[in-house]
Amino acid sequence: MRRLRPWALVLCGMLCGMLCAAGPPQSYPHSAVLDGAGAYRLLWGRRGSALAFRLEVRTRGYLGFGLSASGGMASADIVVGGVERGQPYLQDYFTDENRVLKKDPQQDYHLEYAMENSTHTILAFSRELHTCDTNDKSITESTVRVIWAYHHKDMGEAGQNYHGSNRGTKSLRLLNPEKGEVSSASLPYFDLTNKDVLVPDKDTTYWCQMFKIPVQHEKHHVTKVEPLIQKGHENLVHHILLYQCSSNLNDSVLDYGHECYHPNMPDSFLTCETVIFAWAIGGEGFTYPPHVGLSIGTAADPQFILMEVHYDNPSYTEGLIDNSGLRLFYTSVIRKYDAGVIEAGLWVSLFHNIPPGMPEFVSEGHCTLECLEEALGAERPAGIHVFAVLLHAHLAGRAIRMRHFHNGEEQKLLAYDDEFDFNFQEFQYLTEERTILPGDNLITECHYSTVDRTRMTWGGLSTRNEMCLSYLLYYPRINLTRCASIPDIMEQLQFIGVKEIYRPVRTWPFIIKSPKQYKNLSFMDAMNKFKWSRSEGVSYNELVLKLPVNVRCSKTDNAEWSIQGMTALPPEIERPYKTEPVICSSSSCLRSSLFLTLLFVVHVTASAIENIEPFV
Repeated sequence: MRRLRPWALVLCGMLCGMLCAAGPPQSYPHSAVLDGAGAYRLLWGRRGSALAFRLEVRTRGYLGFGLSASGGMASADIVVGGVERGQPYLQDYFTDENRVLKKDPQQDYHLEYAMENSTHTILAFSRELHTCDTNDKSITESTVRVIWAYHHKDMGEAGQNYHGSNRGTKSLRLLNPEKGEVSSASLPYFDLTNKDVLVPDKDTTYWCQMFKIPVQHEKHHVTKVEPLIQKGHENLVHHILLYQCSSNLNDSVLDYGHECYHPNMPDSFLTCETVIFAWAIGGEGFTYPPHVGLSIGTAADPQFILMEVHYDNPSYTEGLIDNSGLRLFYTSVIRKYDAGVIEAGLWVSLFHNIPPGMPEFVSEGHCTLECLEEALGAERPAGIHVFAVLLHAHLAGRAIRMRHFHNGEEQKLLAYDDEFDFNFQEFQYLTEERTILPGDNLITECHYSTVDRTRMTWGGLSTRNEMCLSYLLYYPRINLTRCASIPDIMEQLQFIGVKEIYRPVRTWPFIIKSPKQYKNLSFMDAMNKFKWSRSEGVSYNELVLKLPVNVRCSKTDNAEWSIQGMTALPPEIERPYKTEPVICSSSSCLRSSLFLTLLFVVHVTASAIENIEPFV
C-alpha cells in the first residue's frame, strides 16, 4: 500500500484546517443588542442556505443562544458555547415542553471561530436554515423569538451553571434582506416629536399633533426615517403614523396637539387621510432603496403632516409625560422615483369581529380587483412596484399573510409572518420587488386566537380590539391611498338569529327590533349574548369569509374612486393557504460531503504530483 508523502499530509492538514477551523466570516450585515445593559450583542448574516451568527458577550463564562416559538425555554432550539482553559466548545441542545435541556443527537450548529479576552467571549458559528432535525426550529422570513443567556462561569463537565437573571428574549427578523445602508451622518434632518404630552391613565390613547414640513419650495427626498422613542417608553409607544393633510391649511393649526378620534378634536385633523409613513413597536429605522425616496418640498407633496401616536397603557399609569416621535433625513440629490403608501386590508370597524374561545379564526381584508383596475388603469397601467410591507394586527393576532393574485392565479406570498409578535412590528423589505398590475387583487389574511377571551373581540383602535392591515411601500406614487373592504354586517347578524333592526338607524351601534331575545339590544350586545361554541365559531368563520364586501378605494384629500362604496364578491380562493414545501438539509451531511470531496482532491493531487518527473 502506497503511503502519502509528508507534503501530502501537510496539504491534507491544511484542507482539514480550512474545513474544521475556519475564521469568522468577513462581515455580518445585521446586528442587535439583546439586553438592556449592552452586554450581549448578536451579529448575523445569510450565507447561502445557512445563517452565520456571531455573539459578543461581556463575560468569560458560557454563552447561550436559541430560537423559541413562544420566547420561553419550552420546546426551544438552543446552542451553548464558550472558551474554557483556552479550548473552545459549542454544543447543540434542545428543550422539551417541560424546559428540560437535552443534548441534540444531531449537531447542526458548527463553530467557526472562538476568542476570549479579559472581559469578553466571542463565538462565531453557523447553521442551515432548514435542517433534517425535528429538534431544530426552521428559520424563515417570519418573526423569530431569539432567547439568550450567559454566565460568568463555563459550562463544565460537573454540570450546568444556572444563568440566573442573565437571560432574556427579543423578537427579530433574521432573514430581512441586506440593504445598502447610505450613511446619514452628513445628511440634514428634521424631527417630528411630541412636546410634553401627558398620557392619560387609560389603556389606549391616540394622540395627534400637526406639523409643517420645514423644507419648502424645492423638491427633496426623504431617504431614511428613525424612531425617537423616549427612554423608558419603549412599551408605551405602540405605533406612529404620519398622514398627509390638506394643503389649504395654515399655520394656525400648529398651535397644539389633541386626542385623535375625539368629538372635540380640531376639524383640520379630518383632512389628514393619506398615510405617508408607518412605524410600529420593536421596529428600527427605515431606509428607502437607493432609487426611491419620500418626496417633500413641491406643491404635490405634503406641507402639513399629522403625526398620530398610539399609546398603550394597560396598567393605567398616571403622570406619564412623553416626547417621542420620528427623525426624517433628506437630500437634495433627487432619486428616480417618488415613494407612496397604500393601506390595505380590513377597514377598521365593528363589522370586523371575532367570537370568543377560538383557537383559530381567520379574517380577510380585500384590496379588490375592481379598485386596482380603476386606480391603476387610470394612473399607472404598467403597474406599481412594492418594495416593503408592514403587517399590522393587535394582541389576538397570531399570523398575517399578504396574498397576491394575478388574473385569478395565486402568486408567491407578497409578505407573511407566521410567528406574529404584537410587540415587534416593522417593515419587511422584499427580497425582490413585486409588480402590482390592473386586474390583480390582494388579500390580507389574519389569523387570531381568542381562547382566553369570554366576549366578542371587535375591530377597533384599542390593543384589546383588533385590526387586519398591510401597509405597502411602493413606487412610483399614484393617487391611491387606501384599498380595503368591510364585510356585510346584516348577514353576520342573521347567523345569530337577528331578523330585524330599527330603521332609520339613529344610534350607533344600531338597535335590534326582533327576535324577542335580542329586542332593544345593540348588535354588539346581541353578539355577546349569543352562546358561542367552537363549532359555532368555525361555522361563523366559514360564513364571514364568503360574504360580499363593501369596497374602500380612496384618493388623497378625502377624495374617492368611483368604485368606493360598491359591493363586490370575494374571489374564490384556496383555503387554507398551502405553504411552499421546505427542502431541509443537514449541515452535518453537507460538511461530510465536503470533507470527502476534499479528501478526493488530496488523493488526486498526490497521485498527479508523484507521477511528475524531477526537473533537472
